[in-house]
Amino acid sequence: MSSILTNNSAMVALQTLKSINQNLGKVQSEISTGKTVESAKDNAAVWAISKVMSSDVSGFEAISDSLSLGQATVGVALDAAEGVTDLLTEIKGKIVNSQEDNVDREKIQTDIEALRSQVSSIVGAAQFNGLNLLSNTDTEAGSGTTSILSSLDRAADGSVVDSSIDVVKQDLGTNQESIDASGTFTAAAVPNTVINTATASADIDLSALAVAGTAVTINFVGTDADANTFTPADYTNATTGGTTVAEAIAGDVTYVVRDGDTAADIGSALADAFATYAAENGLDTSIINLEANSTGLTASKTATFTDAGDNIQVRVASVVSDENVIGGGLAALADIDVSTAEGSEAALAAIEGLIQTSIDSAAALGSAGSRIETQSNFVSALTDNLKSGIGALVDADMEATSAKLQALQTQQQLGVQSLSIANQAPQTILSLFR
Repeated sequence: MSSILTNNSAMVALQTLKSINQNLGKVQSEISTGKTVESAKDNAAVWAISKVMSSDVSGFEAISDSLSLGQATVGVALDAAEGVTDLLTEIKGKIVNSQEDNVDREKIQTDIEALRSQVSSIVGAAQFNGLNLLSNTDTEAGSGTTSILSSLDRAADGSVVDSSIDVVKQDLGTNQESIDASGTFTAAAVPNTVINTATASADIDLSALAVAGTAVTINFVGTDADANTFTPADYTNATTGGTTVAEAIAGDVTYVVRDGDTAADIGSALADAFATYAAENGLDTSIINLEANSTGLTASKTATFTDAGDNIQVRVASVVSDENVIGGGLAALADIDVSTAEGSEAALAAIEGLIQTSIDSAAALGSAGSRIETQSNFVSALTDNLKSGIGALVDADMEATSAKLQALQTQQQLGVQSLSIANQAPQTILSLFR
C-alpha cells in the first residue's frame, strides 16, 4: 500500500543517515582531538582511569623537579666535601714536613692557618638555595636531616602515600663548641660507673641524653688506697668530680649533642674527646679508658688495681641551655699548631681523624646523591610509561580512524541518495490520477 501521508522508506533512510552522521561526527572529533575517549560520556570507566593516571603523571613531574633540586643540593655539598678532603690532605703534607728539626715551623704554621681558613670558606659557601648540608648546628628537632620527596605510592584502595629520601646532614664546620655556664646542670643524669678490682668494665647508657643542644660531660673521681697504681691528680676533677658547670667542663671531655645523634654517636664523640685529652695530658689509658658502644660508652681498665680500695668513678653530667653551641666536625683543626716539636707530633695524629671525618662525610653524601640520581631516572621512566598507558587507553588509532572516515563518508553519500529516492516515491502516485 502506498500513502502520501506516511513514507516508511524515507523514515528508514532518514534514521540511517542520522546514524551515519552521528558516527561521522564522532570520527571527526577523534581526528581533531586525537582521542577516542574525550569525555566521561564516551567511556566512563576508561575516562576515570585515565584521569587518575594523568594526575599521577602531574605528581611525578613535580617529584622530578624536587629530585633535581635535591640532586643539585647534594652535588654542591659533595663537591665541597671532596674539596675539604683535598685541603686536609694538603695540611697533612705540611704537618709531615714540620716533623723535621731543620725546618721553619712558623712559616709552615702560617700555611696551615691559610688552608684552615680556606676550609671554613668552602664549607660556608656550600649551600644551594639556602640549604647547607655541611652544617648541622641547629638544635631544632628534625634539622639534622633534610627530606627529598621521591615518590607517590598509590595503594589498591586508591589512597596515596608520599615517600622521601632522607639525606643526613654532615658537619665539616670549624666552629668551636661552647657550654653555657649558667645552664641547667644535672650531675646525676646517668648513674656513676665504678671501675675497681672487682669490676673491670661497665657500660654507660647515654640514650637519655640524645637531645640536640644538650652538653654531655665526663668526669673522673679516683681513690688510690695504696697510692701505688694511680693518683687522683692524674684525672679530671679528681677531687670533686664536677659539682658545677665550670667544674664539669674543666677536663675538656665534653660534647654538645647535634640533632640526629644517637647514643652511639654521643659515645663515639666522648670517647674521641677522652682519647685526645688523655694524649695531651699524658694519662695512662690502661688504667681507665672509654670506648664507644651501641648505647653509649664502655668504661674499662686493663692495669691491675693493687688494692681493694682502689677505684675510679666515671661520672656523666649534662648541661641544658639554649646558649650551648654545637661544635663543627672539624673543630679540632683550630688546635693544630706545628710551631713546636710537640705540637707537630700531636698534629700528625689529629689530622688523620679529621681527614677520616671529611672522607666519611663525602662518602655519605655520595651515597645519597647516587640514590637520588637512581630515583630520578626511575621517576622519569615511570612517567613515560604512565603516559604510554594513558595513550593506550584514550588515544585514537589514526590509521583505523582514517579508514573509518572514508567508509562513513561513502555511507553518508549513499544515505543521502537513498533518502532522495525514498522522497521521490510518492511522486509516482500522481500518475494514478491522470
